[in-house]
Amino acid sequence: MNIQGVLMTQEKPNPGLFKRNPPIAGEAEAIEAAKNGDPDAFSKLYSLHKRRVYTLCLRMLGNVSEAEDMTQEAFLHLFRKLGSFRGESAFSTWLHRLTVNLVLMHLRKKGLNLVSLEETISPSEEDAPKRDFGSRDPMLSGSVDRVALERAVASLPPGYRMVFVLHDVEGFEHNEIATMLECSTGNSKSQLHKARLKLRELLREQVSSTQPAVLKEASA
Repeated sequence: MNIQGVLMTQEKPNPGLFKRNPPIAGEAEAIEAAKNGDPDAFSKLYSLHKRRVYTLCLRMLGNVSEAEDMTQEAFLHLFRKLGSFRGESAFSTWLHRLTVNLVLMHLRKKGLNLVSLEETISPSEEDAPKRDFGSRDPMLSGSVDRVALERAVASLPPGYRMVFVLHDVEGFEHNEIATMLECSTGNSKSQLHKARLKLRELLREQVSSTQPAVLKEASA
């Protein structure tokens, strides 16, 4: 996975940096059957999507136990709301948005700030981007494996992680994120920029920590 692609802004919402969602055989039929009350069809939808929903919850919450609880809550909510799915977007997209909204409601009930209250980055700051918040970073060239990237994302501070997951993983626009997190668009962009800087730092640390072992193995 090319890290430049991971940490750059897409012009349009992407389908997700950590997942690929090709058409799933039998999904459309299962949706219609589940709408008509078929429990086996709903079980099939659960089997098809439980891992992705759990992964999304874990990325947003950073807590295994809470992620498991919210995954169950998401599918209970899906059971009640499935009749409102009209097929105007991919089912996976609709389900992910439903899950995101549930997680955000859960965090608000806990009284947690979803993003920090820091001001938008000033262009005069040393680490500010020269062109835009989504500019390519030549220092991030090279490759990083999926596991390393997941670990780095999990290590981000909650506010940074939230905006990074919503924007770069789930493909929401900054104006959508601002509405969801009740912050300004500028704050969303600022948090994303800082999240990418922190990711770059974390990934460098991971690479540095593995280099001695690799060099030792190569010289043996």
